[in-house]
Amino acid sequence: MAEYDLTKTIIPHLDRHLVFPLLAHLVENETFPAEDVQAAQYELAKETNMVDYAVNLFEQLHPDEPVPDEFAAKREKAVSTHERLQQEAQAVLNVIENPEVAQSLRQDKNQNLQYLKEHYNVTLDQINALYNFGQFQYTYGNYSGAADYLYHFRVLTTDPDLTISAHWGKLASDILTGKWDVALEELNSLREAIDSRTPTAPAFSTPSSSTTDPALIQLHSRTWLLHWSLFVYFNHPQGRTLLLETFLTPTYLNTIQTSSPWVLRYLASAAVLSRKSASGALSSRVRHSIREIVKVIQMEEYQYQDPVTAFLKELYVEFDFEAAQRELVKAEHVVANDFFLAEFRDDFMDNARYLISEAYCRIHQRIDIGDLSERLNLTRDEGEKWIVNLIRETRMGADAKIDLGKNVIEINRPPLPIYQSVIEKTRGLAFRTQALGAAMSRTQSQAPVKEESQPAVVEAAR
Repeated sequence: MAEYDLTKTIIPHLDRHLVFPLLAHLVENETFPAEDVQAAQYELAKETNMVDYAVNLFEQLHPDEPVPDEFAAKREKAVSTHERLQQEAQAVLNVIENPEVAQSLRQDKNQNLQYLKEHYNVTLDQINALYNFGQFQYTYGNYSGAADYLYHFRVLTTDPDLTISAHWGKLASDILTGKWDVALEELNSLREAIDSRTPTAPAFSTPSSSTTDPALIQLHSRTWLLHWSLFVYFNHPQGRTLLLETFLTPTYLNTIQTSSPWVLRYLASAAVLSRKSASGALSSRVRHSIREIVKVIQMEEYQYQDPVTAFLKELYVEFDFEAAQRELVKAEHVVANDFFLAEFRDDFMDNARYLISEAYCRIHQRIDIGDLSERLNLTRDEGEKWIVNLIRETRMGADAKIDLGKNVIEINRPPLPIYQSVIEKTRGLAFRTQALGAAMSRTQSQAPVKEESQPAVVEAAR
């Protein structure tokens, strides 16, 4: 289903090297003609120092044409540049890998630079050689080596812009080497750095916008981070839950709504995939996240909609189970062809059926097993097993009974006491009131400080 493929939409927010896995996936699932995808791979590769890879792609695209001479010249230049940068970086690396030096380094970077300059004559330009060599190794595909040099550079440098750039390069290298635990740590570190300052855009790849507005630059950085994080969150064992925690924070939810509404597909998918907690029951956090995501899907429907988001909307807003079933059939194909979601196809369908069953049982007291099986695209026997497992695993087990003679499920829910209804409605009121009071107290306590400090500022200005 090429119409729902997001590869073209996501690519502008990724580094060139992170695009290669996406294009390889398109070749495998045959969403687009193989020749077109190979041409795109070649256009990406020829701008890197991965000369042999670019030559291989050229020969596949043009088997009857000779390889252009420019590749030989580019290979020679890459080799000579590699040797020069390696010599410059190795001099610094030999110093910092000395056990005596490693023990002498402290948290204060300025103090470390002074120590290295006094005792080993290491200058700031020499430390920048670590960055240059790490970046060069990244351009020719040595991602593990790039990660090591960028890490050492980041420990020593005091340049804030190069530090952020090294963060991006280290994260990309960890993603491309499949070190998901390390990549998650790097992702969290980079997110904190972006949120705590107004950073520059990733220096390893330049985004399309050339704006200098600090707010827009930070928005673009967060947008890039959202897209890069998909690699980590859909490969790390706890990634789907961590994605919900990050993407549903006000800052990043606002970023999604402002600049990248298509990320709602992955937010909705993560909510479906995280349906069960470790104990097997639907966690309250995920239950709340689904409600919040559905609200956002409704608001952003004018900007973006696909079968995955439409499935949740039909199920939880329209309560149209026939439409939800139709959207789920489409969503299965979308998930199966999506680079990030493909391996979760079975889990997605399993959890989506549970959501349909739970919602259907919640608004009916007498349910025909055959009808529910049909809504879940299951045979009658499969439907019976499914419903038995649903009743066993959810909270309605004590209220539901299966009448195999009539082939129905009868659900008897005792009415909720009035006082319990009041408690449920006002459960969050005390917390919100407390938070509002604390915010007002902070505002009142800060106001006198500003008034007192103003004369000092004026005096200083004089």
